[in-house]
Amino acid sequence: MPLDSDIAGLNSLGFDKAPADTRVVVAMSGGVDSSVVAAELSRAGYDVVGVTLQLYDHGAALAKKGACCAGRDIHDARRVAEEMGFPHYVLDYENVFRDAVIDEFADSYLAGATPVPCIRCNERVKFKDLLETARDLDADCMATGHYIQRKIGPNGPELHSAADANRDQSYFLFSTTPEQLDYLRFPLGHLASKAETRALAARYGLSVADKPDSQDICFVPNGNYASVIEKLRPGAAEPGEIVDVDGNVLAGHNGVIHYTIGQRRGLGIGGLADPLYVVKLDVDNRRVVVGPKEMLATRTIPVREINWLGDGAFDAVPERHIAVKVRSTRPPRAAILRPTGPTTAQVELLTPEEGVSPGQACVFYDTESPRIFGGGWIWRGY
Repeated sequence: MPLDSDIAGLNSLGFDKAPADTRVVVAMSGGVDSSVVAAELSRAGYDVVGVTLQLYDHGAALAKKGACCAGRDIHDARRVAEEMGFPHYVLDYENVFRDAVIDEFADSYLAGATPVPCIRCNERVKFKDLLETARDLDADCMATGHYIQRKIGPNGPELHSAADANRDQSYFLFSTTPEQLDYLRFPLGHLASKAETRALAARYGLSVADKPDSQDICFVPNGNYASVIEKLRPGAAEPGEIVDVDGNVLAGHNGVIHYTIGQRRGLGIGGLADPLYVVKLDVDNRRVVVGPKEMLATRTIPVREINWLGDGAFDAVPERHIAVKVRSTRPPRAAILRPTGPTTAQVELLTPEEGVSPGQACVFYDTESPRIFGGGWIWRGY
């Protein structure tokens, strides 16, 4: 499968003109990945414009390390642009980010789901509003530091997993549309390891070469979702009961928002011969339902809001044998995809998965290649 640069007469970004005549907007988070992308393209002679999004309260951001798009990271992105000699802009997207990502995150969590805000941010902010800004700047394309590959297939651009499976970010990018994929570029997807990225940063003399990777969701300090929800939705943490599958009360709790499907630790239930896990969140009755581990096993998953990146219409065939990921940290598993409408489907896992939760993504993969066929959102249909 050829890359854009493999096609005779085109530059490395796939355009039939000199790099100096090719404008590329680089989405810069302030981390090493996007900084290397900007530096590489600038050194290659492209007309680079760096853009960083301020996504949430600048004052609060300054106090937090290890998250993208915070105050320190804006400074780091600006510094890289100065070092490499290309223009850099900071855009205030706080209102957009709150409306498109944070509010839904809070409401989904209160409804007992386990949302993935990073996917929504890519879908609704970075690859939507920022992409439109790139077009407004007359850019030929937009590049990011994501670890994923864009390859040219017989029917146009395709999305493929990164060469380094440990860095692959396909789970977070499944909702990239064909139109967006036509405009986007991912220069790091072919690298064999993160060490190569850091080596490039050192070669370019970038100040962020040794900067640690961000670990948390940018607006969730230390992974403490519940504390963020309580700030966003005061009074949301109402006390209730922890019950077994027969409705027997085993303990009390301080709010359903403190629990997730599959959770074992922190339940406050002792003295049992076999461990119990959260198997259901009954938000309406403020109940956390617990049961044995085998109750977590799920074989059939309802999926909606499907973004299809495969060939032909999504619902053109009754079923497809594919592989799917239901969590970002799990490898793809064999499954059968059965469309139930233009953007809905039932996914049958050939081997049951544990801890499948509404609000998570179900991402579709080819069984014989690294190609991503899109995916959708798991919802309460089981």
